[in-house]
Amino acid sequence: MKEQYRQAVRVFAPATVANVAIGYDILGFAIEGPGDEIVARFRPDPGIVIRRIHGTKKSLPKDPYQNTATRGILAFLEDIDRMDVGIEIEIYKKMPFGSGMGSSAASAAAGVMAVNELLKRPLQKRALAKYAVIGEAAADGAIHGDNVIPSLVGGMVLIRDNATCDFIKLPIPKGLYAFVIYPQIQILTKDARAVLSNQVSMTQLISQTGNIAAFIASLYTSDLDLMSRSLKDHVIEQQRATLIPHFYEMQSIALSKGALNYTISGAGPSMFGFTTNTFVAEEAVRAIEAFLYEHKIASKSYISPINVKGSYKM
Repeated sequence: MKEQYRQAVRVFAPATVANVAIGYDILGFAIEGPGDEIVARFRPDPGIVIRRIHGTKKSLPKDPYQNTATRGILAFLEDIDRMDVGIEIEIYKKMPFGSGMGSSAASAAAGVMAVNELLKRPLQKRALAKYAVIGEAAADGAIHGDNVIPSLVGGMVLIRDNATCDFIKLPIPKGLYAFVIYPQIQILTKDARAVLSNQVSMTQLISQTGNIAAFIASLYTSDLDLMSRSLKDHVIEQQRATLIPHFYEMQSIALSKGALNYTISGAGPSMFGFTTNTFVAEEAVRAIEAFLYEHKIASKSYISPINVKGSYKM
């Protein structure tokens, strides 16, 4: 029995880009590179205990009902009738908070997958999505899977219905790359949601739905020119752009370097663009980083193909 309590599972969950310009709360994709890790091991007494949180100076809740890494685990254990089990969690935060790259989502995805692995996979990976969404909701109170589901299953994901976690993995055109630039200012998701109006005009609705439909068509047909024309947000970008200094200047730089688009990643302040090759991505990143440096704003950047793997056991 003592040997069992030494068993540990470590899971990595990748960063993500949510909304994808025109799909607020319903589109997202995973990238390669940054992400969070969760270690889960058995403990003798029933219940979930967060033993330690690494990699952050921010005070995060250790109450398992309030932490994104464990809230979904509790719902998962309740549904599979295993509330009798004792599990200890260690959280390794490897992304900054309020970055717009899905830090809370990565912890939520890694948490439910780690416990599923520890318990010898009572559920398939896809079925874990509902619990990962519950976990992320601990961060901002909203039910949305556009970060956490791609972090879990990988790829480009369309969520048909957030409440039921009905989602579809979409095809990815060959040669498509994403670049993400994180200016090191913080925007919390709850604050970025607070600036949004709940009113959308008929003109905005028509333009936005047309672009969403055309974007999905571009994925199936590998029509990157259509993709570029489609990735124009008529609802969210203009409301959140004011939270990011010099946003439209950076957008202009990215497009001048050949990026297919350039807009806000999730709630921001990170921004992303698609390109057809790494050369264009590198040119855009260098130019924008230089611009940010001139304005005394530190930044980090990532260039990545779409991550099709998602969360995995290390």
